[in-house]
Amino acid sequence: MSEIPYSPGLEGVVATVTRISYLDVEHERILVRGYDLIELARHRSYPEVAYLLLYEALPTPEEATAFERQLVGHAELPDGAYRLLELLPKTTSVMDAVRTGLSFLAGYEDPHVLADPSRSANLAKGMRVLAKAPTLVANAYRALHGQSFVRPDGEGGFVDGFLRMILGTAPDPTARRVFDVILTCYIEHELPNSTFAARVIASTLSDLYGAVVGAAASLKGPLHGGANEAATQMLLEILQQGGAARAEAYVQEKLRQGERIMGFGHRVYMRRHDPRAVLLQEFIPQLLDRRPEGQELYRIYRTVEEVMAREKRIYPNADYPIGLLLYLLGVPIPLYTPVFLCARIAGLVAHVVEQQAENRLFRPRVRYEGPPYRPVPQPARR
Repeated sequence: MSEIPYSPGLEGVVATVTRISYLDVEHERILVRGYDLIELARHRSYPEVAYLLLYEALPTPEEATAFERQLVGHAELPDGAYRLLELLPKTTSVMDAVRTGLSFLAGYEDPHVLADPSRSANLAKGMRVLAKAPTLVANAYRALHGQSFVRPDGEGGFVDGFLRMILGTAPDPTARRVFDVILTCYIEHELPNSTFAARVIASTLSDLYGAVVGAAASLKGPLHGGANEAATQMLLEILQQGGAARAEAYVQEKLRQGERIMGFGHRVYMRRHDPRAVLLQEFIPQLLDRRPEGQELYRIYRTVEEVMAREKRIYPNADYPIGLLLYLLGVPIPLYTPVFLCARIAGLVAHVVEQQAENRLFRPRVRYEGPPYRPVPQPARR
């Protein structure tokens, strides 16, 4: 097996051919169906970009209205899902509760539809998962914290309804706009671990729900979706230890100890800027007055960013500004990664549809470094 090239972490390995998205590192651009994701985030809503991912074209105004109406119409959970959430141990993490809930929802699909890998069946199932995930996320958190459930009320659109269920109140236009941009920046990102996991599962012709559940398990990790929570916890830790005046020393200590500064660096971007982070940082000043510690947190944020650029030439990825933005919006920290998952479901569905339309089972090999062949010793006769 030594003649087969080995790439730790599959770095640099092209695992699939796709028409969905591409990280154009040279031009610091993220292409989604040929469009620049940053331009989409600036000029289109999250549901419109979700439509683009699923149907390969931007919607007309009429198509956008109908699509969002479908999302709102499918947002409610079956009563059994609420009972399931009540049964979960209170020590369950929100991401684990959501992963369990997504798997549970598969049981409400017609078995023939669930097993159908056709494009039309997958898009129909994907629409239901995309619509129900925010309701599941908001109520998983509520169940685990002893709060009453909140049902989708059909008011406003997809983004408005999602944020309303999280906050318990109707969001103002600024909050709604920032949350929409966050969701759009998280919607699709080529082939990260969770998307790869979804495609690997889909390649066995397992169902779409199973692929999304696998992606959710992958996304939970702090080296992937959990980085937004870890980055925010870091900012709050620095705040408690002395604020912005302590920030540089804090980072220097972590670097000397060889520890990772969460929210910085990316396997693909390397030492280039993540264009999503550049866009998202523009919105932070609009929210600073919503928290009494907002201004100080922003000073810490900027100091950490400056030290990392000076010392390591490493720049923020999207998780760094998103963590602070969600905190300023009042979103509980345990919901950051579940919000990421909800946003990414549109991309995951697009990848499952594409994988199963032109399927090839993923079956890589290994480089074996164990003992050479050795005969099994015969047991002594008794």
